[in-house]
Amino acid sequence: MDMMEEALKNATDTKECVIAPGATEEAAKMFRTLFPGAKRAIVVEDPRTRAVAGDRTGKLLADAGIEVSSYMLNPDGSQFHATYAKVEEVRDAIAAADGAIPVAVGSGTINDLVKRSSEELGLRYMVVGTAASMDGYTAYGAAITKDDMKQTLSCKAPLGCIVDSAVAACAPRDMTASGYADLIAKIPAGADWMLADAIGSEAIHPLAWRLVQSSLREALSNPAACAAGDEREVRKLCEGLVMSGFAMQAMGSSRPASGTEHQISHYWDMENLSFGGSLVSHGFKVGIGTLVSAKALELLLEQNMASLDIPAIVSRWWPSFEDAKASFPAIYGSRPAHIKRAELEYAHKYPSPEKLAGELGAIASAWKNLAPRLEAQLMPFEDIRRNLELVGAPTEPEQIGVARERLRETLRGVPFMRSRYFGLDLILELGLMGELERRLFANGAIWQI
Repeated sequence: MDMMEEALKNATDTKECVIAPGATEEAAKMFRTLFPGAKRAIVVEDPRTRAVAGDRTGKLLADAGIEVSSYMLNPDGSQFHATYAKVEEVRDAIAAADGAIPVAVGSGTINDLVKRSSEELGLRYMVVGTAASMDGYTAYGAAITKDDMKQTLSCKAPLGCIVDSAVAACAPRDMTASGYADLIAKIPAGADWMLADAIGSEAIHPLAWRLVQSSLREALSNPAACAAGDEREVRKLCEGLVMSGFAMQAMGSSRPASGTEHQISHYWDMENLSFGGSLVSHGFKVGIGTLVSAKALELLLEQNMASLDIPAIVSRWWPSFEDAKASFPAIYGSRPAHIKRAELEYAHKYPSPEKLAGELGAIASAWKNLAPRLEAQLMPFEDIRRNLELVGAPTEPEQIGVARERLRETLRGVPFMRSRYFGLDLILELGLMGELERRLFANGAIWQI
């Protein structure tokens, strides 16, 4: 059984997936298989995605005897984002199509809009992907800005997914760079998961791990060719991203694809991070977060965890969650939404002194075998930075509109914003946050302030 067969066998939502040059030609066949008896389809697209795949998708469906209508997002070609107002717009258009099956033609934004709209209408949908820009094609949930905050809204992944790698290879370079940055994040995210597994917080799911990690290095091996639009390399990138979505379906969690770097991105999502008049792409935020996470994990690998002075570490720890919570106003300043989120999330993760001693003891006991596994998992910081540069992704926070002082403030706030355990939690617990900040922001450091 190849990896795609295994992914589909264990997927909760998606039943068919094709990634290949010319895969758009499979649209009518997939539609007929997944929606037997359906007589109508509504293609949701924008002017650019219509030109590269939407027209062809519509014609294929019509030639197969399907009654096809189209809903054009922003027909003037202006930029739009995945806001809840746009969800309502798309949902109303689909509802007006009188039971037509939605077919999303586009990448992250259009897929998320159709995904959530379909969920609210009780419909299933399929997607024809047009760029290797993110790992959400086959992921459940949609990243939508609602109530002035980007959040993941619950919804099923598509019933069918097509990604035409020849089309994706011709997508704008920044979209491919964003997808590459989202995929390289799975390297430190995997190390974070190893640490969580070691303390008994979140066990590694063998299938989900394999779907993401088994071909990850190969998919990331030629960033310059991805940037140049080499179809073969972009196809490998597409496959890696889609497998991440399947891993999330298999496990029912974003853990296989998300670590510290994604929490940094989510932190900025809460602030609607924009640069040059546009929201910064998910992958570009994650890319900067990946560099931070790589440095944090390198610092951890330098420690002699097998000989931790656990009583001394515990004696310096907050004795209660209330004591930890008292530090939040100083950490987040005038960000009440961040404080509220931290109070909610960290309450589930905060380790009492007794629990902290147990977690550190587990790390110490496992370290002899864990350290070489972490070292094998990680890619050196400089290699990650070079690959991001080669693919055309940002490597400096200023390139996404984040001042270095703001990045330092983000670093301090991120550990409390998610109940999931990450490498950055261990940095905090060991009292190494100051050392990490020095390596990132001190004189002569990577991002000297």
